[in-house]
Amino acid sequence: MHTRDRLFIGGEWIVPATTQTIDVISPHTEQVIARVPEAREADVDRAVAAARQAFDDGPWPRMTPAERADVMKKLVAVVAERAGHFAETITREMGCPISWSHLGQVLSAQLVLDYYEKLTREYPFEERRQGMLGATIVRREAVGVAAGIIPWNVPLFIIALKLGPALASGSTIVLKPAPETPLDALLLADACEAAGVPKGVVSVLPAGREVGEYLVTHAGVDKVGFTGSTAAGRRVAALCGERLKRVTLELGGKSACIVLDDADLGSIMPGILDGALMNTGQACAATTRILASRARYDAVVDALTAAVSAQHVGDPLDPATQCGPLVAERQRQRVEGYIEIGRNEGARITCGGGRPKALRTGWYVEPTVFADVDNHMRIAREEIFGPVLCVIPYDDEADAIRIANDSEYGLSGSVWTSDVDRGVEVARRVRTGTYTVNGFMMEFGAPFGGYKASGIGRELGPEGLQAYLEPKQINCPMGYEPTLR
Repeated sequence: MHTRDRLFIGGEWIVPATTQTIDVISPHTEQVIARVPEAREADVDRAVAAARQAFDDGPWPRMTPAERADVMKKLVAVVAERAGHFAETITREMGCPISWSHLGQVLSAQLVLDYYEKLTREYPFEERRQGMLGATIVRREAVGVAAGIIPWNVPLFIIALKLGPALASGSTIVLKPAPETPLDALLLADACEAAGVPKGVVSVLPAGREVGEYLVTHAGVDKVGFTGSTAAGRRVAALCGERLKRVTLELGGKSACIVLDDADLGSIMPGILDGALMNTGQACAATTRILASRARYDAVVDALTAAVSAQHVGDPLDPATQCGPLVAERQRQRVEGYIEIGRNEGARITCGGGRPKALRTGWYVEPTVFADVDNHMRIAREEIFGPVLCVIPYDDEADAIRIANDSEYGLSGSVWTSDVDRGVEVARRVRTGTYTVNGFMMEFGAPFGGYKASGIGRELGPEGLQAYLEPKQINCPMGYEPTLR
């Protein structure tokens, strides 16, 4: 069993304020695999104080963008060198299939940090505009001390969504990973130390919701980046609103995958499954509502059922595994509860619906397909966060778009068609923050976030950096020509 006894506070490994610890449990074996300190309020106070001092008096925000980018480049290199260790650690702590862990968990985090390293070198932190009486400098300054609240499902990637732009801006940041997945965050702390990130710039505090709320409301924190459930996001938004604190929220989803009649079912099924069952369905952007026309409804159901039935479920460290366990027993109970709700609502299970009989331990649920689903059923409206797909019929293209938009969420989606122009037109009409024609993709140089209850603000792209910057105007006397920096 792996054990740590220090917290990474202000760039140093420090004895925690209490002896409380977090047991990390393998979702596959159900055994404790690691024990780490649990941060408490006093640890938050120390981390925020270190971040505040580093921002107010330290070198980080006063470095040139190129100097910050040089440090970020070293961090990317360290993460890349340790990518295999990161991937295996994430698989062990949260059950992600190792094949997806390498790509969706670790490589994606590397690419995000690499993107922000390069953006830091070219971003216009100052620009000249012609004012009414003279030149105006529009300056974009670091927001200050940021707090990053990280969920358990894609932990390293979501850390990168907050850490990358915070570092690029010149801000300092306190990261709070979920208690289910503290190990990869502590590995990242090791990487920050090895890369020479200055003292005080980054802290990592594994803790539960109560301490997370303390961090969000801390008077020394200027900006909050939160990823998690919509219910928790509403709470964070309320707390930040009361304090006029800057906040970015990336929340839940119930995204629709529209299969148009001209799509070839044989060739598109692997791509549909990639978008629907990635990370064993534990992804906010998963396209778990499959919309099929009534004319081809049975064919889509049959093709999807065959593809899902063929998924290999098992040990997440086995490279052949496509669906692993759910992160915790409570999560399995949640998913099984929704499967029962679907049955009671009158939907028809075409495959799955139970626990894999060959697996005696682990929090597994069979990948499940529901047919005969109406979009008003709870299984079609509420985020299940597991390997459960709903196939919903539509009358025509306009009806498909109406059903896709008939949701409190608006995070992701896809359309499958042999006519890409037609697919792009569908994409323009679906009210969601990310959309893909004939695939599932997240472009790191473009904004990611949601409409409606899927969140507020955007991460990734220049828009993600802007969330960590405060715009300022500096007006100069007539005839003065400013030097930008």
